[in-house]
Amino acid sequence: MHSAPKGTTLAFDFGEARIGVAQGDAEVGMGHPLATVSGSSNEAKFEAIAKLVAEWRPVQLVVGLPTHADGREHELTRLSRKFGRRLHGRFGLPVYWVDERMSSLYAESLLAEAQVFGKKQKAVLDQVAAQAILQGFFECGAAEYFNGREDGAAGGGGQKAV
Repeated sequence: MHSAPKGTTLAFDFGEARIGVAQGDAEVGMGHPLATVSGSSNEAKFEAIAKLVAEWRPVQLVVGLPTHADGREHELTRLSRKFGRRLHGRFGLPVYWVDERMSSLYAESLLAEAQVFGKKQKAVLDQVAAQAILQGFFECGAAEYFNGREDGAAGGGGQKAV
């Protein structure tokens, strides 16, 4: 059993075109939408993420792990894991993967409650989805933890964060 460190956390809702980012503090247990990262290349996206990491100085990173409704993995699952491994490689921080199956529905619901629709909703949807992922991490822990080793079948050693 691995305990998550206390301190600032950045969470990511990975997408091939856009990456939503949320920030929160593990001790307080609340996340906030922060940014939507997009760019013409992976390098441009990682440069934008590096600026956020430098500004917020997180102690850990959380990446949403998309799966089918029944939990089976698909191509975006593989790409999200790759993204998380790249985050760890660049920043040397622990990465936690969190089940994100309901994050987009939760984000749409929150934005509808706030009367945010259409183009305004699209602009912040990924950030709010990242916030939902972060809240899930604070409330339920993570499915997996990655510290740079590939010793588990899923690449994270199967350790659960609490």
